[in-house]
Amino acid sequence: MSQEFDIAVIGGGIMGCATALRLSEGGMRPIVLDQGDLGQGASGVNAGTLSLQIKRVKLMPYALKGHHAWEAMGEAVGFHKTGGYTLAFTEREAGLLHERQALKAGAGAPISFVSERELRAAEPMLTRKVLAASHCPEDGYANSSLTGQYYRGRLRDQGIAYRERCPVTAIDRDVGFALTTAGGPIRARRLLLAAGAWLKPVAALLGVDLPVRARINTVSVTERMPPLTASVIGHATGLLTMKQKPNGTVLVGGGWQGRGTPQAGRGQVSADSVMPNLALAQYALPALARARVLRSWTGFEANVPDFYPLAGALPGVEDAFVLGCVRGGYTIGPYIGGLMGDFILGREPELPLFDPARDFNEDTI
Repeated sequence: MSQEFDIAVIGGGIMGCATALRLSEGGMRPIVLDQGDLGQGASGVNAGTLSLQIKRVKLMPYALKGHHAWEAMGEAVGFHKTGGYTLAFTEREAGLLHERQALKAGAGAPISFVSERELRAAEPMLTRKVLAASHCPEDGYANSSLTGQYYRGRLRDQGIAYRERCPVTAIDRDVGFALTTAGGPIRARRLLLAAGAWLKPVAALLGVDLPVRARINTVSVTERMPPLTASVIGHATGLLTMKQKPNGTVLVGGGWQGRGTPQAGRGQVSADSVMPNLALAQYALPALARARVLRSWTGFEANVPDFYPLAGALPGVEDAFVLGCVRGGYTIGPYIGGLMGDFILGREPELPLFDPARDFNEDTI
């Protein structure tokens, strides 16, 4: 016998769980379904960087709100506000840095440019080859491995049903939606697809072809080291994010790509990507030459051609919605999930959503 809910949320990452929480607060009875464990997809395997300096201009209002949400979660998600520096090593990179950061500062981010002397005083271990640097005091990070634990507790405290290791294998339209899952049949009046890199095959169960593709981002962690940097460090190209955790380990990311597909299972690390990523990190922080890399891993990140979110009604399917697919989704996730919940509840969202039926064009600023 199937269980009935007001809405079924397929995908138990940050966005799906944050939406379910807002829906519950609004009086709806949701259930969250995940093919694995909550928060163990892109929400749990990224580097945890919460840097406003690497967010896109159009998404800055959402990133600012999302950053405040992470700060409010605090120690439960390992939040640290450290401030951050973004570096340029060549004249071309310096020009790129000034152009992009000026736009982001104009969009509300507290970003400023710092002198070599100021940078040296704050981060004496950085290379002397920096030509330009920007600073944001709000930058920091959280511990992405705590994502699932945090949201599992929030769902439990609010009495929201969730099922882990419960893939959805079929969706039929009747009066509402009838879902076939590994945990038995489920019926729901509405449906939210928030399955991250698995959005395309899930939407296909409803006959919808979403323009979703997946990146296979790589992250590496070193052994414990003496204090090397107190800030989040980035590069003007976006090809480096680096921070040292309180235990001394250094996390290195930057969107370098591994191999594989979401449908085939866990991605594979590629040495061709890891080596230049680590080389750039060592160039910025020469003392890393003494560090051993303990582990490198991959995580799938969904996106669409314009790299903005899918957030709104699922095209062609009444009472179905979709949320996901954006660079920087870790930062904005808690906030845009709340906006999505308001939209489904029939409320006017505080900031506009992103119509999944729009025309898609490349836009990388």
